Amino acid sequence: MTKTLVLIRHAKSDWSGDEEDIDRPLSKRGTRQAPESGAWIAANLHLDLAVVSPAKRALATWKLIEAELSVKPEVRIDEGVYAAWGQGLMDIVRELPDSATTVALVGHNPGLEDLLHQLTGGWQALKTSTVAVVDLEGSWAEAGHGATLRTVGRPPC
Repeated sequence: MTKTLVLIRHAKSDWSGDEEDIDRPLSKRGTRQAPESGAWIAANLHLDLAVVSPAKRALATWKLIEAELSVKPEVRIDEGVYAAWGQGLMDIVRELPDSATTVALVGHNPGLEDLLHQLTGGWQALKTSTVAVVDLEGSWAEAGHGATLRTVGRPPC
């Protein structure tokens, strides 16, 4: 059975304050772009589950995306997504429940780019608000190289 992993890089964050990295909010551009990503997801996918980094900017990105969805998926905030590299994210993917066919993973770079490379074997830049849709054959536990990048894109700046 095909599984679909939707990698979502958080929207543009605001660097003007002196917050800790995890507490950095979205910028005005980020708050404009995230709903556009959500509208695309709503028109093209049905999410069963969203796994979201606890960082303020990732949570805010998810809330703006989720507001565009007519059917809300289950949401899990996962501490492991914050500051994880590809292998840490791969471990999270491999532990996803097989009852979830389409899962969104809302996180950060360089981890998301590294995970995408591990899954597909190709490099793809994931700028802020980028959505990458990856198809995997088999169970989540079997996730690894050989996945197919279905599409990748982001709202205009």
